[in-house]
Amino acid sequence: QVRLVESGGGLVQPGGSLRLSCNVSGSATAINNLGWYRQAPGKQRELVALASRGGGTYYADFVKGRFIVARDNAAAVSLQMNSLKFEDTAVYYCHANGATIGGVWSAQAYWGQGTQVTVSS
Repeated sequence: QVRLVESGGGLVQPGGSLRLSCNVSGSATAINNLGWYRQAPGKQRELVALASRGGGTYYADFVKGRFIVARDNAAAVSLQMNSLKFEDTAVYYCHANGATIGGVWSAQAYWGQGTQVTVSS
């Protein structure tokens, strides 16, 4: 079992910064991919950034150069968001994919409850 809990969301002005954190708990001993998705009203959920177990990172084009994802192996993952825009307003979800539980690897995906980020002047 993998449990993900996000924190750090809030209200920020355009051009400002926020840092989101996701604490990982449960019985998993390893997680392959750990990252962030977001969903705005009326839009589908989209991948923002992820970090692999091996240290690789991926960023969606709309956040490249502005956001930074970092992880502490399987214990936590953060998202540093800079130069925020109105378009970044959304619920941000921590996401894990591929975990070792009880000595057995599974491709099952896990989601946090989400944290609201609102960019407004």
